[in-house]
Amino acid sequence: MVTAYAAGAVAGLAGGSGRIGRGLSTAGAVVGAVAGLLLGLQGLVSRATWTFEAPGLLAVAGGVVLRVDALGAFFLILTGAVAAPSALYGAGYSAAYAGRYSLRWLGAMLNLFLLSMSFVPLADNVVTFLLVWEAMSLTSYFLVMTEHDQPETVRAGIWYLGMTQVGLACLLGAFLLLSARAPWLDFATLREAASSLPLGSRSVVFALALIGFGSKAGLIPLHVWLPRAHPAAPSHVSALMSGVMVKLGVYGLLRVGLDLLGGGPAWWGVVLIGLGVGSALLGVLYALMEDDVKRLLAYSTVENIGIITLGVGAGFLFQALAMPRAAAVALAAALYHALNHAAFKGLLFLGAGSVLHATGTRNMNRHGGLVRRLPWTAPCFLVGALAISGLPPLNGFFSEWLLFQSLLPGIGYPLPLVAILAVLALGILALTAGLAATAFVKAFGIMFLALPRSPEAADAHEAPASMCIGMAALAAACGALALAALPVLAGAGTVAGGLVGLAVEPLTFRLWHSVQTPAGLARMSPPIVIAGLLGLVALVWLAVRIGASRRPARLVDTWGCGRVGQTARMEYTATAFAEPLRRVFSAIYRPTEDVTVDYHPGSRYFVQAIVYRASILPWFERYLYEPLMGWVRRLGRRVLRLQSGSLHAYLAYAMAALVILLGVLLATGSP
Repeated sequence: MVTAYAAGAVAGLAGGSGRIGRGLSTAGAVVGAVAGLLLGLQGLVSRATWTFEAPGLLAVAGGVVLRVDALGAFFLILTGAVAAPSALYGAGYSAAYAGRYSLRWLGAMLNLFLLSMSFVPLADNVVTFLLVWEAMSLTSYFLVMTEHDQPETVRAGIWYLGMTQVGLACLLGAFLLLSARAPWLDFATLREAASSLPLGSRSVVFALALIGFGSKAGLIPLHVWLPRAHPAAPSHVSALMSGVMVKLGVYGLLRVGLDLLGGGPAWWGVVLIGLGVGSALLGVLYALMEDDVKRLLAYSTVENIGIITLGVGAGFLFQALAMPRAAAVALAAALYHALNHAAFKGLLFLGAGSVLHATGTRNMNRHGGLVRRLPWTAPCFLVGALAISGLPPLNGFFSEWLLFQSLLPGIGYPLPLVAILAVLALGILALTAGLAATAFVKAFGIMFLALPRSPEAADAHEAPASMCIGMAALAAACGALALAALPVLAGAGTVAGGLVGLAVEPLTFRLWHSVQTPAGLARMSPPIVIAGLLGLVALVWLAVRIGASRRPARLVDTWGCGRVGQTARMEYTATAFAEPLRRVFSAIYRPTEDVTVDYHPGSRYFVQAIVYRASILPWFERYLYEPLMGWVRRLGRRVLRLQSGSLHAYLAYAMAALVILLGVLLATGSP
C-alpha cells in the first residue's frame, strides 16, 4: 500500500501532464487502494492484530507506530473501497485540467491524500495520529485549491483550512489532557491512564474530541466548510472527501470516546444524538433548496453524517445505561450506514462530475434531458439516488432500517427522558428519510429528464471510459452491499461488540438469510427482500409487455396547457420544485423573494422578461460565524499593539510567560 501510493506520487510529479504520467499516477493510487482494502479485509476476517513500529522515526515521541485492529480495519476497507474507483475516474476527469492547472501537483497530492487517509485508522500513538491527520487535512486542502484562480475556490479553501486548524487545536488539547499521566503517548498506555482520570477531565477530553472530529465530519454547526469545499474540489476528490474523509471524523469519535476513554456518562450519548438529529434534519432541508448539484450533495453529506452520529450516540447512551447488546446493534448499524454512504455518496459525486464534465455547469436549472445523452451516467446516478433515499432493494434501505430498529430499545427504558428522546429521534429520522427522497427526486428528475434547458445540455456527451468504469464500480458496490448485508453486518457487529466489551456477536443470524435484533424486536432477510422486489418488478414488466402487445401503439403530444409546441420553458426548474417545501418550512428558511418584470417599451401588456430571485437565511453563518469572526478581528487589532518593534518589550513578554508557566507548575504540584 505504502509503496504503491509513494510510487504514484513520484510518478505524478515526474511524469508530467501527459497521458503516461497520469496513467502511472492513477495506477499507483488504484494499486495502493486495493492493497489497503485487502489489508483491512485480512485484519477484520482473521480478527488478528498486526503492529508495525519504527522507533527510529520521531524517537523522542515514541516513534511511528501503526496497528491494525478491528475498528481500524473496518475504516481501512471503507477507504480502499471508494479510493480505487475514484482514482480510476480521476484519470479521465483530470484530463480537462491539462494546460490550465498543474496535473503533476494534482496526481501527487491525490496519492498522498489517499496514503494519509489510510494511515489515520492505523495510527497507534498520539504523534503518529496527529501527523497523519494533519497530512490528510493539508493534502485535501491543496486538492480543493486545484482551481486556484477562481475566487469561489479561494474562499472555500480559507473556510476549510480555518475549520481544520480549529479542529486540530481541539484534538491537541484533548490528547494533551488525556496523556497527562501517560508520558509515552501510545494508545495502549492512554487506555490504562484514562481509567484513572476524574470524570470532569474525561468529559473535557470528550468535548474537545467532539469539536475536533465533529469539524472534520461536518456536524452542524461545524459543517460550514462542506458546501463550500466540496463544489470547489475536483469531483473525484469531492467523492473521496465526502465518502471517506468525513467518516474518519466518526472513526475518531469511536476511537477516543469508546476505545480510549471506555465510554462515559449518559449525557455524552444524548449530546451525540442531539447533534445527529439536528445535522440530519437541517442538512436535508438545506439540500432541498440547492440548485447547485454538488452543494446539494454536500448538504446531503451533512444529513447522512447526522444519521451515522445518531447511531453512534445511541451506542454511547445504551452503553452508559448498561444495555451493551443494544449499544452494539446501534453501533453496528452506524458502521454499516457509514460504509453504505461511502459507496452511494461517492457514486453521486462521480455522477455529478460527469454531468459537469458534459455540460460545464453545476446549475441544475441549466440541465435537463441528459438521460439520453449520458446513457452510462444516468443509470449510475439513479442507482445512487435510490440508495441514498433509503429505497429497497439497495443498501441504504437496510442500514436505515437497522438504525430505526436500534433506537427501539430506548422507547421501553424505564426512564421517561430516554423514552421521549428515542421517540423524537425516530420521528425526525423518518421525516429526514422522506425529505431525502424528495431531494433526490428533484436532483435526478431536473437534471436527467424532460427537455434540455440550455445549449450545453443539448450538446452534452458521455464521459470517457475510465470515468464510466469508476461510476459502474460504485454502483455495483451499492448492490453488493445490499446482497451481502448479513456478512457485512457480521463484520460491523464484531467491531461494535469489541467497542462495548461484548465477547459475542451482537446480531443473531438464522439460516444465514435473516438478521434478528436483540430481544426479538425485529427480523428481516435482505436477500429475500431483494429477491421478492426484483421478482415483483419482473412480473409487472411482463404483464405490461403482454398487455401492450395486444394494443397498437399510439404516438400523441403531451398535453401543453393549450399551447401547441412543447419547450423547455414549460418544465419544472429546481427552484420551482422546492418552492412548496420552502413555504412549509418557512419558519426555518426565512425566505426572501424578489421578482423583477421588464415590459416592452411600447406597451405594459407585453412582458419581455421576468427574473425571480429567492434566498434563504444562512442561520449559522449569520448568527454564529459572522459575530465570531468580527470578535476575532477586533481582538487581532488589539493584539497588534503588542508588536511594538521593541526588543526590550519582546524580552519582557518572554519573561512574563516563563514566570506564569512556572507559577502554574508550582500550583499544580508538577515536578
